[in-house]
Amino acid sequence: MTEMKINWAAVANHPKFVELHRAKMRFLVGLWLVGAASYFLVLIGAISAPGLFNTRIIGRLNFGYLFCLFQFVLAWGIAIYYTRKSNNEFDPLTKELLELISKEEGQ
Repeated sequence: MTEMKINWAAVANHPKFVELHRAKMRFLVGLWLVGAASYFLVLIGAISAPGLFNTRIIGRLNFGYLFCLFQFVLAWGIAIYYTRKSNNEFDPLTKELLELISKEEGQ
């Protein structure tokens, strides 16, 4: 079995890799901000507005429980959204990058 030597410094400086990395970071930081904001809203809301979070909505379910349920749904939504975005944008860019690098190394 032959071991493939990869010049990681060249890969890291490749324009396509920089483009892919920037696009992914913008996307992931945005998703992280949405998730973190939702998480901290529960904490801040429970401390500063306990009356709101104790308000019964449906039977014994109060606003706080429903907000936490919303976070669960939000986490699944973020996972599904990330998967679709990755499959449609990031994976093709990665494949293109790998093809370019393999062509450049073959020269």
